[in-house]
Amino acid sequence: MATPLVSSPSPGTSLPPSMQPGSTHDDAPAKIRLRHLTKSFQTPGGTVTALDDVSLDIPTGCFFMIVGPSGCGKTTLLRILANLETPTSGSVEISTPAEFRPGNSMVFQGDSLFPWMTVYDNAAYGLALRHVPRGEIRDTVGHYLSRTGLTRFAKAYPHQLSGGMRQRVSIVRAFANDPDILLMDEPFSALDEQNKLLLQEELLRIWEETRKTVLFITHSVDEAVTLGDRIMVMTAQPGCAKQIVDVPFERPRSVLELRARPEYGEFVYSIWGQLRDEVERARARDLGGKSS
Repeated sequence: MATPLVSSPSPGTSLPPSMQPGSTHDDAPAKIRLRHLTKSFQTPGGTVTALDDVSLDIPTGCFFMIVGPSGCGKTTLLRILANLETPTSGSVEISTPAEFRPGNSMVFQGDSLFPWMTVYDNAAYGLALRHVPRGEIRDTVGHYLSRTGLTRFAKAYPHQLSGGMRQRVSIVRAFANDPDILLMDEPFSALDEQNKLLLQEELLRIWEETRKTVLFITHSVDEAVTLGDRIMVMTAQPGCAKQIVDVPFERPRSVLELRARPEYGEFVYSIWGQLRDEVERARARDLGGKSS
């Protein structure tokens, strides 16, 4: 099934006139173009199609959120963009800058720090691999450690940090490496609500400085609306884009102030209305004992 490149909420979704989606990225060139992307896996039970005919444009500088039921191919899509998987069919085009820059950096759900390295060395890892001069590494890492409140923990090791602090280091490492695209796979899902809110605020502040193109997977509609410029709602397996909606809230954003607005709740409810049927379809499939 062909997927929409951009859409508004489905008929029957009620939004006030002041909240009709209008993208701030309509004039931006596409950073990522996917055309008829399909990915299938061979399993003992037969062929499983994770992604089915996904066509998508993601503008440069867009904070692009992906929500969908478990098993819909969200992580598979990110792994294809990170060159960790190859598509079965279709094409992936990524516009690259004229100057040298790493293609992408990925922030994972769980701990991905090197336990034998200090906070500073973990944050500097990508820069060191590229043989960036030490003075530049010191300035860049120092800047992001300061922005995330980690300066006094620069010589600490991961086991000495809380889960939230370790994820801060992962975010610092990703931004410090100055990638063209930042891929984030449910990076806050294992955190308690307080740490999650703090890290969302920190991520928004850092992103406002850099305006990286970000693809962010989440199961939380709240998180998608809080962080994103655009949200893609994916169908149950095989995954494709059910809807792509522009988030109508201005930037810069404060997480708590945004969530206190009544129109925020209305918009979250409209997105959940798109997602709910797919979650129920995925649940019915799993209860029926079919492969996921």
